[in-house]
Amino acid sequence: MKTLLISAAVAAALIAPSAATAQAIPGAVIAVVDLDRVTTDCNPCKTAQASLRSQVAAEETREKNLVAPLQTEQKSIQTAVDALKGAEPDAALQARIKAFQTKYQQAQQDASRGRDQLQANQQYVQKQIQDKLGPIYTQVMQRRGANVMVEAGATLAVAAALDVTNDVVAALNTALPSISTTAPAQSAPQGR
Repeated sequence: MKTLLISAAVAAALIAPSAATAQAIPGAVIAVVDLDRVTTDCNPCKTAQASLRSQVAAEETREKNLVAPLQTEQKSIQTAVDALKGAEPDAALQARIKAFQTKYQQAQQDASRGRDQLQANQQYVQKQIQDKLGPIYTQVMQRRGANVMVEAGATLAVAAALDVTNDVVAALNTALPSISTTAPAQSAPQGR
């Protein structure tokens, strides 16, 4: 029995230091980055955002120009229908109604394509930024000796010395001198 207890004590003594060694994790050296500031303060980001705002304004103007004549035509058709006082429209009025419906559907499709392109452009801008940020995070962490980087919005309070936002902005300005604000055309699906 004594041999069994001694063996167990020796085994426990051998296991205990290795378990303690396994638990020895280096202390976290944290860096904090404010991604909102990164995407608003980097030079190409500012230029891209201005271009996107211009694209949005142009699309809104284009859609208003599509809608204005349709509204005028719709009022004219409605006046003609109201004048019939419930009677069936003649062939000419039916043709106007049908032509209006076709134009209306085309305008909706055109506006939808424009909005889809704007969304694709915005996503393309974000993708270009994100593609560059991954390696930049690693570089900034290495330069600052950090082993953890967190977004400022995920913290309650941060000491100024931990904030590496300016480092990330400077590196992004260098790594991404310009941003394309027009997404590449999507290839059309192949016919069957």
